[in-house]
Amino acid sequence: MRVLAPGNKARTRYYSRVKFSTALVASFVIPAAFAQTTSMPVAPASGPARTSAAASTPAGAAAPSSMDPNHVVLTIGEIKLTAADYDRLVAALPQQYQAYAKGPGRRAFAENLVQMKLLSKEALKENLDKQPQVQDQLEFQREDLLARTMFMHYQDTAKVDDAAVQQYYQSHVKEFESVKASHILIRVKGAPMPAAPGKAELTDEEALAKAQAIRKRVAGGEDFATVAKAESDDTGSAQNGGSLGEFHRGQMVPPFEQAAFSMKPGDISEPVKTPFGYHIIKVEAHTTRPLAEVKADIEKKLRPEIARKQLEALRSSTPVQFDDAYFGPAPATPGAPGAIATSPALSK
Repeated sequence: MRVLAPGNKARTRYYSRVKFSTALVASFVIPAAFAQTTSMPVAPASGPARTSAAASTPAGAAAPSSMDPNHVVLTIGEIKLTAADYDRLVAALPQQYQAYAKGPGRRAFAENLVQMKLLSKEALKENLDKQPQVQDQLEFQREDLLARTMFMHYQDTAKVDDAAVQQYYQSHVKEFESVKASHILIRVKGAPMPAAPGKAELTDEEALAKAQAIRKRVAGGEDFATVAKAESDDTGSAQNGGSLGEFHRGQMVPPFEQAAFSMKPGDISEPVKTPFGYHIIKVEAHTTRPLAEVKADIEKKLRPEIARKQLEALRSSTPVQFDDAYFGPAPATPGAPGAIATSPALSK
């Protein structure tokens, strides 16, 4: 069963000791450091009911947890970078890179940081910073950084009222549902996963008949886990009595999800057809997290939209005039691409 779940920006600041531009770090250091990593094969999940993808990166030594923050960890000529300096630098990176720079990619990241500093110093010696094009780029990066920081400030200070939280919860209550279930799979010929050694390939009719017979057995009182271990073609979950654990909407193929989320605890389904075959599902728990428990998560989701509205208000209150002959006509509908010009960072 395939996972269907659908497929941030950190603030930056200047340091008194080492004034690194996060924009430059992101454009020079990160791609180079990541180029040194090796993608590993996707790890298969146990059984057809669920799959997951996890890419591995080369292991690196863990940073000493007891290190003095004032200890110098990197020297580049006359520049000395302490452990605290490095931690602040990493904290200013986009969030998706922080774990890499703190963990397995720490050395590679630092190596490329050295290259960036050395080349930057040489550029200053050659007065390349005086070139008009370079000055324009530096100013653009400065304004982009300020724009990102201001947008993050809008988000961080956004006030989310309780009514908006309540409305979101009621409109998206299914997001907070979860089911804990077990299943017995009877594989059909041609299913995506291979047949177990020694097991016959069953036609659709044969698989359905077998599933119906097994359903009668468990509905009649036979232990579901015992039957799953003996009969289920999902070998991964079979060894755990058919248990799939807890899952949310969007994690299972639609027919399985629709059946499981329509059931009550203790229910045993009729055979449910998916590309893998026929499933007998037993629901052990069906819960919905209460509003109080998810309120903080909802507020976090709503803050970017509040920030965008603040940006729209700022845009609306500022006189802006485009030369249509140069830029083209304004979008025909509100919200169309280009309706509000923002830094690329603000639209992600």
